[in-house]
Amino acid sequence: MRKIDVHEIIDNARFTGFHWMVMCWCALLLIFDGYDLFIYGVVLPVLMKEWGLSPLEAGALGSYALFGMMFGALVFGSLADKIGRKKGIAICFVLFSGFTVLNGFTSNPTEFGICRFMAGLGIGGLMPNVVALMNEYAPKKLRSTLVAIMFSGYSLGGMLSAGVGIYMLPRFGWEAMFFAALLPLLLLPLVLYFLPESVGFLLRQGRVEQARAILKRVDPQRELHDDDRLELTEVKTQGAPVLELFREGRALQTLMIWVAFFCCLLMVYALSSWLPKLMANAGYSLGSSLSFLLALNFGGMFGAIAGGFLGDRFNLPKVVAGFFIVAAVSISLLGFKSPTPVLYLLIGIAGATTIGTQILLYATAAQFYGLAFRSTGLGWASGIGRNGAIVGPLLGGALLGINLPLQLNFMAFAIPGAIAAVAMCLVYHRQLQQAPLATAADAQG
Repeated sequence: MRKIDVHEIIDNARFTGFHWMVMCWCALLLIFDGYDLFIYGVVLPVLMKEWGLSPLEAGALGSYALFGMMFGALVFGSLADKIGRKKGIAICFVLFSGFTVLNGFTSNPTEFGICRFMAGLGIGGLMPNVVALMNEYAPKKLRSTLVAIMFSGYSLGGMLSAGVGIYMLPRFGWEAMFFAALLPLLLLPLVLYFLPESVGFLLRQGRVEQARAILKRVDPQRELHDDDRLELTEVKTQGAPVLELFREGRALQTLMIWVAFFCCLLMVYALSSWLPKLMANAGYSLGSSLSFLLALNFGGMFGAIAGGFLGDRFNLPKVVAGFFIVAAVSISLLGFKSPTPVLYLLIGIAGATTIGTQILLYATAAQFYGLAFRSTGLGWASGIGRNGAIVGPLLGGALLGINLPLQLNFMAFAIPGAIAAVAMCLVYHRQLQQAPLATAADAQG
């Protein structure tokens, strides 16, 4: 009987149609996820006018979905480690699509906020699970790149939301934007059929034959026999998986990853919720303001892919820290009068280094935590970070409510970028300190 290390098979596999299939389905799920999330920033100017909302009320209404995302990430990240990522993803998919459709039937802010909170549970729960699934199956040398390409679906969803809004809002009203979320639900049977379950979960459940069948698809050239013993070379968690995030010298890095998530998501949701309104206040038409949101997400998609490429070739936390510095500078410059092409370029760079960096943070956390508690680690990082996402729209509403100059609004949005850069530098510094210890332990072993 041979002992086969599952990690070794996955890490050294060549990129195949199986990897392509997993990446495409996960990306498609995130397209729908991004559409349902960014839709609020698209309809916000219309809702403020129709329901007579003040900036602070509008900011609070935008935060309902983000409260839901916080709880969804915490609950479904940990739950998926117990029930399987496939089931967790399916539950989240139904939640956010179903309640987004129901949003179109609401007639007042209270009903709207309840539906956004429920949709947020699914949106927040989906993200850490699809990242964990993609990270689990991606070959080691392409891991950051594949996770980043997959997560660019999130930015595509935001672009789709802005593009649909430019066409549909003037013709069919804001309700039609939410009714469009019915279409993804039709794909649920295909998602359940094609999306593979976590191989680690299958082995922990004793479903060895299913795990062996998936591994043959991961690496068709590897010969696996029925009597081979498949092993996960990983220490089993003792007690609550959450405690594993702080054991074996992981405490500082876990806390700094949480700080980076908080700051990054604050910038992302402050910009995605208020950029159209800020630009409308600066004198741009609604259509032009939505095109800025389009540029923000377009930049996010390219930033994620470029960052993933750099992360696979250099140190990922170091790349993320550099992206945060660029984010702080570019967002600060948005408040100053610039020619239109320069303004679009700055917005694109801001999107690349906020939305794109959020995606790189997921890849950083996924690589940092072990397989047995990876969904838990991602879920808690995302859930803690959602507090920043909640603060973002509220901060934007408060700043607009006191009529600050445009420059100060954007500078306030940029400060978290500088804080996050410091946090990721600490993660990188700690990583350098631990590397010689790991090398020495390997030499002794």
